[in-house]
Amino acid sequence: MISARIDPELRAALAIIGGVFPPTITPALVPFMRRSYASSPRERLLETFAVEVVDTAFRTFDGVEIPASVISPLGLESAADPRPAIVSFHSGGLMFGDRFSGMDPMLDMVERLGARLVTVDYRLAPEHPYPVPLEDCYAAWESVIDGADHLGIDRRRVILGGASAGGGLAAAVALLARERGGPRATGMLLDYPMLDDRCATASMTELEGIVVWDRVSNQTGWEAYLGERSGGEDVPWAAAPGRAPDLSELPPAYLDVGTVDVFHDETVAFAARLRRAGVPAELHVWPGAFHACDVFAPHTSIARAMIRARREWVRRVLFG
Repeated sequence: MISARIDPELRAALAIIGGVFPPTITPALVPFMRRSYASSPRERLLETFAVEVVDTAFRTFDGVEIPASVISPLGLESAADPRPAIVSFHSGGLMFGDRFSGMDPMLDMVERLGARLVTVDYRLAPEHPYPVPLEDCYAAWESVIDGADHLGIDRRRVILGGASAGGGLAAAVALLARERGGPRATGMLLDYPMLDDRCATASMTELEGIVVWDRVSNQTGWEAYLGERSGGEDVPWAAAPGRAPDLSELPPAYLDVGTVDVFHDETVAFAARLRRAGVPAELHVWPGAFHACDVFAPHTSIARAMIRARREWVRRVLFG
C-alpha cells in the first residue's frame, strides 16, 4: 500500500495539505490553484524572516518587463555590498505560483547564509506556452549577471535554482547558457525537478490521487506548456531537460527528491546522467518524502533535514 510508504509525520499532514493543493490537478482546477498557491502577503514574509526585499524588473526577449525581487539579509553595510547569490525560479507546474510561492526554504537560506536571492515572475502557461516561461527565465539570468554590480551580487558566485517546475526551468537555463555561450552558473540547485514531459516512469504512474502532484497533474502542466506536442517525438530538449542528449559541461548540481514523489525516477536518472557526463552531482533521496513536503510540512523532521542538507551544499559552493 503506497500510503504506508509515506513518512508518518508527513502522512499526518496530508489531510490538511489536500485542501490547499489537491493531488490531482486538471485544467479546470488551474484558476483555483492560482488563488490557493499564491504567496502569503509580503508583510507576513518579512515578519518571519530577517530579510529585506527590493523589487525590480527584467526585460524579456520580446520586450516585456517581468517583475522580480532581490532579497537580501538584514544588516549588510551597503546595498551594493557584493554577495553570493541564488537565482531561483518558483514552483507551480508551469501554470500557477508567483515569485514568492514556495520560497520559504530559500528565504531561510538568505537569512542564515547571508546570500542574496533573486526570484522572478516568469509568465505562465497555458496563456504563455513554451518557450515564453523559459526565455523569461533565461533573460532574467543574463540580466542578473550583466547587472551584478548594480544588484550587489558577486557574479563569480551565483547558483541557478528552483523547485519542481522551477527546477526544470533552472536546468533548462543552464543548458541554454551552455549552447548560447551565456553566463555559466556556479552550481545548480534542483529540488525535485520537473524534467520530462513523457510521464513514463514507474514512480510517475503509482501515486495517482495520493500525494501532492500526481501523473494527471503532471500531464496537465506539460500540456499547458507544450500543447499537443507534449509527450510526442518533436519536443525540444530545451523544453524538457530530461530529453537533452548531452549533459556535459553543466555546472555542479545538487538534486533531491523523495521516494514517494512522481519525480523520483526522473530525478535519479538525471543525476546519474550528469555524473556520466562528468558533471559533479550530489543526489539526496529522502525516504517517505512526498513532493514539496518541505514547503507544505516544514515542521516535520524529514523536511527540516532536507532544508539543512541543501543549505549545507549551498554554503560549500558559494562560501567555500
